Amino acid sequence: MSLMRRFLMVIMVFVMMAVAGCRSPQPTYHIRSDIDFSFYTRVAVMPLKNLSNDQSAGEIVRDVVMSELLASGLADVVVAGEVDGAIEKLGILSPTALSREQIKRMGDIMNVQALIIGSVDQYGTARTGQVSSPEVTITLLMADTGTGDIIWSITTTRGGASFMSSHFGTRSETMSETVLTVVREAIQTLAEY
Repeated sequence: MSLMRRFLMVIMVFVMMAVAGCRSPQPTYHIRSDIDFSFYTRVAVMPLKNLSNDQSAGEIVRDVVMSELLASGLADVVVAGEVDGAIEKLGILSPTALSREQIKRMGDIMNVQALIIGSVDQYGTARTGQVSSPEVTITLLMADTGTGDIIWSITTTRGGASFMSSHFGTRSETMSETVLTVVREAIQTLAEY
């Protein structure tokens, strides 16, 4: 094998490793195929259950979910204060564990076709060797307020050190960039329908 050919092989292997990096797994999601998502023109994002050690993670991710839903043009989103007021009015103690009846009543009070319910499963820093980088995992569900059925669900993770940052010290994503990317990935699965 010629020297040039070996050099090209080494470069090709390096590029493949860099592209593969330490990628986050593909999101796991379910979407009801019998649903016309153009019907859902107004949605409410419930407070997210925070399973992480960061006390503000649920609020941060909820705000990004609301913002990205609006930016996607998929639906209008009810302001957080109206959602929180409806929760209080109905005396709901756990906004992430709603019964069908509570989902329907929330829909009636806020005049929405769907609720986004979910959790922040992980929100923090992962360490790979000498490199620390943000890691975020979220789970989101969309419930139809007419039936109380779950029509979409997703669990997605983003983060960990990339190949380039762990091996060559390049800048890794900030926590804000990681949250934005993980939420966009989730919303994109809805946008495809």
